[in-house]
Amino acid sequence: MTHFLTKACLAAVLALASIPATVSTAAAAGPQTSFLVEAQYHRPIRGCSPMHAVRKARYFGLHRAHITRMSPRVVVVAGRDHRGWDRMVFANVRGCPVIRR
Repeated sequence: MTHFLTKACLAAVLALASIPATVSTAAAAGPQTSFLVEAQYHRPIRGCSPMHAVRKARYFGLHRAHITRMSPRVVVVAGRDHRGWDRMVFANVRGCPVIRR
């Protein structure tokens, strides 16, 4: 009997979990609600991603780091260190190697 109840509860949970996935397209014209769905796949990034460059600059000691210029060859990140405003230049290739500090 406990196996039957366990299987029934599992079936009920799966049925309830699949309800949001079956929303019809007619509901798109209804009230404006938006849900952020994070992708479960990773796209291959061929160059230096801006987030990776900013993270790397923060690791090297730049505070308030932000992208100032991005070209096919370089990614420039500016921010503050203990001496004042500074910038770092990364190559726009995989891994974001530092060109200039």
